[in-house]
Amino acid sequence: MVNWDRISELREEVGEDDLEEVVSLFFEEVEEVLATLDIAAPTELPGHLHFLKGSALNIGFAAVSNRCQAEEARLKENPEAACDIKGIQADYSASKSELAGMF
Repeated sequence: MVNWDRISELREEVGEDDLEEVVSLFFEEVEEVLATLDIAAPTELPGHLHFLKGSALNIGFAAVSNRCQAEEARLKENPEAACDIKGIQADYSASKSELAGMF
């Protein structure tokens, strides 16, 4: 779920003291978007998925990033397709739990 190499890189980039703040900010921003996916207009979903994909990749949430990328591609092919929002939320929750032991 979590790319621990990316977490180590991020720790080196921002420093040990600021890592917790970066992760907290990530949680806050991503959870805000995740909370709106169920009610988002179909035209807004690709943008939300793109944001989530990039944010997750940056913090090391590989499973979330991969699922968002797949859903983004699927919606590009078929804008009427149902998005696997529950899967994205489940991957996020599992990744967050895995990372929580770090703090």
